[in-house]
Amino acid sequence: METPALSADDAALVARYLAHVRVEKRLAERTATLYGLDLDKLARFAAGAGVALPAVQGHHVRHWAARMHAAGRSGRGIALILSGWRGFYAWLGREGLIKANPVQDVRAPRQPRPLPKALGVDEAVQLAEHADEAGDPWLDARDAAMVELLYGSGLRVGELIGLDVAPSDGALRAGRGWIDVQAAEVQVQGKGGKRRAVPLGRAAAQALGRWLALRGEAAVGDAAQALFIGRRGTRLTAQSVWQRLRRRSLQAGLATPVHPHMLRHSFASHVLQSSGDLRAVQELLGHAHIGTTQVYTRLDFQHLAKAYDAAHPRARRK
Repeated sequence: METPALSADDAALVARYLAHVRVEKRLAERTATLYGLDLDKLARFAAGAGVALPAVQGHHVRHWAARMHAAGRSGRGIALILSGWRGFYAWLGREGLIKANPVQDVRAPRQPRPLPKALGVDEAVQLAEHADEAGDPWLDARDAAMVELLYGSGLRVGELIGLDVAPSDGALRAGRGWIDVQAAEVQVQGKGGKRRAVPLGRAAAQALGRWLALRGEAAVGDAAQALFIGRRGTRLTAQSVWQRLRRRSLQAGLATPVHPHMLRHSFASHVLQSSGDLRAVQELLGHAHIGTTQVYTRLDFQHLAKAYDAAHPRARRK
């Protein structure tokens, strides 16, 4: 099928707009080139429908977005294209060439929510039990305790680095959590200032005991009560936790570098696989809405499907 030719007027409008974004908005050349490709697509859609660019209406744009989706373009890709078209029509409006932006209320198709990445049980245990024999015992004990808390209690990285070694007035005023070893609980300050208590497992308690025996009095200033500190005595940052987990996972021989939220996902998935209690997982994670937690039912189904495929004699037909 022959591609519709652009009218001279439409081509001139697109050229003027691209000159505008290059000169007045000072966009990078590559960005302007991508804008040009998206606007060329728009102009050809319009030519195929027999409508000039300034006469395009919202129903045209929705139809073209649906065509791109049916052709296999992702929702994110369509959203980027629509954003470029929206900017073009906003400029036409400022130029007095249209009365309303036809792309204003058009949204790209929603993408399926990606499943969170979780480790298998064996991988999680492999990471938790890894010991860096040639490394610094102080760092190894600290990192092991971090892994046990992230995986054993399902903490967010911000919750982890906000923990103190014990409750105090300062912790309460600053909105920090703490470890209650006697009660085998972690008092967590979560999102929105919401507090929750999560269990402190035996392995995590043992790892914390080893870390606290080595932690010493190195912390300084406001970090004096911080559970996890760096070598300079300051409270550990989220970036440092990410870096140490990545290093530890590679040393432990895991195929995928691990980040803190992956351990939280693993905690949720493994508890749900064992208990089937979605409400309990919601409470442990501190989710305000059960819908946020329901993503783990999809992970759980994946686990069941793999077990079925591996074990059932009728699962795979030759």
